[in-house]
Amino acid sequence: MSRIGKRAIEIPSGVEVKIGTEAIEVKGPKGSLATPLHPKISYAVKDNTVEVTQVDDSRTAKQQHGLRRTLLANCIEGVNTGYTKELEIVGVGYKVQVQGKNVVLTVGYSHPVQYPLPQGIEATAEGNKLAIKGIDKQLVGEVAAQIRRVRPPEPFKGKGIKYVGEHIRRKAGKSGGKK
Repeated sequence: MSRIGKRAIEIPSGVEVKIGTEAIEVKGPKGSLATPLHPKISYAVKDNTVEVTQVDDSRTAKQQHGLRRTLLANCIEGVNTGYTKELEIVGVGYKVQVQGKNVVLTVGYSHPVQYPLPQGIEATAEGNKLAIKGIDKQLVGEVAAQIRRVRPPEPFKGKGIKYVGEHIRRKAGKSGGKK
């Protein structure tokens, strides 16, 4: 049995969890999300908590137990507080701007790169930092990863787009190898 799956999920005040036939719908102050149900997993709402249990001891049920609990917990946290990923743009002349629903990146190409933000995602730029915000954890992470792919950090000078707090392994370069 999954250690993560055994833990009950606490429902904060202002968040409503509704179990349907196809999906679990979670509504909160920031919006609403839904996560699909699995036939080998059962859900029970009791006293401001949700308990996730396996229907049987099959391999599929064991695999899905912790996953479905985590997906539901992410939905509850998303509609209550939301998620944020911060990116940092490093390089001489590199900058980022948010224009409406587009992120405009000037990162050393011959033209500025425009990245259209999907629905449900907001972005704010302050100096050389870009914050991606939303209620869906998977979508926030995916948007941040796609923006990072425009100019990933390189190991020689460290220029590029990186996550805040990410450590870039540096290389010595040509002159560093000679003695």
